[in-house]
Amino acid sequence: MGSGKVTIVALLLCLSVGVIAEDPYLYFNWNVTYGTVSPLGVPQQGILINGQFPGPRINCTSNNNIVVNVFNNLDEPFLFTWNGVQHRKNSWQDGTPGTMCPIMPGQNFTYRFQVKDQIGSYYYFPTTALHRAAGGYGPINVHSRALIPVPFDNPADEYNVFVGDWYNKGHKTLKKVLDGGRTVGRPDGIIINGKSAKVGEAKEPLFTMEAGKTYRYRFCNLGMRSSVNVRFQGHPMKLVELEGSHTVQNIYDSLDLHVGQCLSVLVTADQEPKDYYLVVSSRFLKQELSSVAIIRYANGKGPASPELPASPPDNTEGIAWSMNQFRSFRWNLTASAARPNPQGSYHYGQINITRTIKIVNSMGQVNGKLRYGLNGISHSDTETPLKLVEYFGAADKTFKYDLMADEAPADPSKLTVAPNVKNATYRNFVEIIFENHEKSIRTYHLDGYSFFAVAVEPGKWSAEKRKNYNLVDATSRNNIQVYPNSWAAIMLTFDNAGMWNLRSEMWEKTYLGEQLYFSVLSPGRSLRDEYNLPDNHPLCGVVKGMPLPAPYKA
Repeated sequence: MGSGKVTIVALLLCLSVGVIAEDPYLYFNWNVTYGTVSPLGVPQQGILINGQFPGPRINCTSNNNIVVNVFNNLDEPFLFTWNGVQHRKNSWQDGTPGTMCPIMPGQNFTYRFQVKDQIGSYYYFPTTALHRAAGGYGPINVHSRALIPVPFDNPADEYNVFVGDWYNKGHKTLKKVLDGGRTVGRPDGIIINGKSAKVGEAKEPLFTMEAGKTYRYRFCNLGMRSSVNVRFQGHPMKLVELEGSHTVQNIYDSLDLHVGQCLSVLVTADQEPKDYYLVVSSRFLKQELSSVAIIRYANGKGPASPELPASPPDNTEGIAWSMNQFRSFRWNLTASAARPNPQGSYHYGQINITRTIKIVNSMGQVNGKLRYGLNGISHSDTETPLKLVEYFGAADKTFKYDLMADEAPADPSKLTVAPNVKNATYRNFVEIIFENHEKSIRTYHLDGYSFFAVAVEPGKWSAEKRKNYNLVDATSRNNIQVYPNSWAAIMLTFDNAGMWNLRSEMWEKTYLGEQLYFSVLSPGRSLRDEYNLPDNHPLCGVVKGMPLPAPYKA
């Protein structure tokens, strides 16, 4: 009997006796330590994972179960979040201060989560203190299952590229600056996979390509505040994936990548075999910062040309350019993503909106210190994670729901510092408007979900602006930029029960209050909707020693 027939018979036997194979498990042991790093040539304290910066890659397939045992060998509490992983029914593993007690120094914790019904380019990073400014981040690549077609040929290889700004002051000094009520100011430079270089410097190549082959580059911006533009010398990029969505495959000479965002491009090695520069430059800063890395052809001869591809326009013209590029990103309606059905079979534009939440970011002073907020509320973390006190029925001891209204107050710069938790009705389809009245760009990320980024426009939002929404093929993603004096609109269904963080991805602003949590509760308290508190989940604060609540039931 052929192997194919054996497989079919075995499958039928399993189904006949009710046996269902569990999705595969991937196991990782991570040792988190300090180590000296010098991304811009200045030695400072960095955060390493198994001695690496950036950290190890999680290379997995849709529906894999991921088990990561994290040993905290720092001198401070520590948490990882898994940016873009939706953690269906499982905000317990989300790794934010609102969902988990931190891993204390000298202790370990094992994260267990599933990349359920997802594909795409994501990453992990630390959510505690200003640790993100010291590293501690790395890639999560989620591939399609073998039976689900991908709308492009398999590349010869895949390369992860982490880009972003960097500060020489060090994470502890930056935290002291913010705790003292001041801004951390302008970054010192741009880094590419933890390093920086200038044109003409003798450096080892970042990656190598063979002539005639096509490669997938997965870019993520893990900086603290700066949007960047990425471009290859002499090589156009074909955009194929954006934060878990297959895109219409447009060709770009350069791409803007805002803080917290990820995308995948295909690059074909079809030029003269020699060295070429990958160029990364800042966007919308008064003075441009940039860095280069060498992409080498195997058996190539000759250095990279010192003539770099031009950066796109900046200031007002540059914002219009970047906005137009955003509008060119469209969902590939015929491609399948994590499931066999095409992405376009979900007609989000035909669903009735049940609630509109309009959010205006602002900056202000509270007791003489700098704070940031959303609709007049500047979030402060609580000693006990919000999810835990809610689960134990003790929320009234720690926070009040819905301090932040669905509309901005007349003067959102008058800030109230408090835990910012909004109730969201389970399975409601909502519209969230971000309106940025300030002179600097913002980016926002929502844990637990992907959303449809239906519009980004200059000016202020009003109901008649809905006629400009893309209700057909807007990309489904987890991060949206809001340009200065502009607005952005997203749509989503709150169908994932849990406590989910909506935050600025610019960590200075997040640390000083520009974030909130959506509490999405299942009225049935059922395991169909949300998992129980894991057995290994640490308890801290007011819930420590409290009797465990009755578990959810199927």
